[in-house]
Amino acid sequence: MTQLNERIAVVTGSSRGIGRGIAQELAKRGATVVINYQRSAEAAEAVAQQITADGGAALTVQADVSLEEDANRLIKTTIDTYGKIDILVNNAGVTRDNVIMMMGADDFDVVIQTNLRSTWLCSKAAVRAMMRKRYGRVINITSVSGVMGNAGQTNYSASKAGIIGLTKALAREVAPRNVTVNAVAPGFVLTDLTSGLPEEMTSQLNDVIPLARWGTIEDVANATAFLASDEAAYITGHVLSVDGGLAM
Repeated sequence: MTQLNERIAVVTGSSRGIGRGIAQELAKRGATVVINYQRSAEAAEAVAQQITADGGAALTVQADVSLEEDANRLIKTTIDTYGKIDILVNNAGVTRDNVIMMMGADDFDVVIQTNLRSTWLCSKAAVRAMMRKRYGRVINITSVSGVMGNAGQTNYSASKAGIIGLTKALAREVAPRNVTVNAVAPGFVLTDLTSGLPEEMTSQLNDVIPLARWGTIEDVANATAFLASDEAAYITGHVLSVDGGLAM
């Protein structure tokens, strides 16, 4: 197992779902993890308590990372507490799905702000410290929707495609200071939000996935942990699809 001992990691939007799974996996591998949440304080504390019970270390920090002041405070709190930040996982995100003719401008703006702007803000705050230390790992959680597009998700697909462009541009900027920037693009993943889908729909989606199954949170978390590790030191500007072959 790839080890992350003595690394300090921030995972945005990590009180539930994929973010929670990533935080727990990084902690399992030895990282101290900052659990970020916007509203779900109780859920975030539960993640931190579980990590602590398993022998790890975690801190919870409330911040709406789509706001510059909050994003800066999240990174500053991390550095003030631990003296550095080694790993940033930009995971915070929302959906407001609808066909374009029925989608309001507010639905577009909220998704772009939460998904794309937050990634830019947190990255800007974190890479400043990483570049001074000449070490850092930034992993941005994008989506197969940002690679292929998805009907009913013009806002979400645009935000996730934007994250891919941001990843590649930032990777070029910070590479001379030994900071890598990569993205993970999950496909259909089983979470609390998708577990209630009708079996017929799940089966139909399996038919278009070459590996014929949905991904798990652990699949995404393991890929993220690898990109956060020293074993991935020569990988940057890359988009790692974790989608069972869907976007081939």
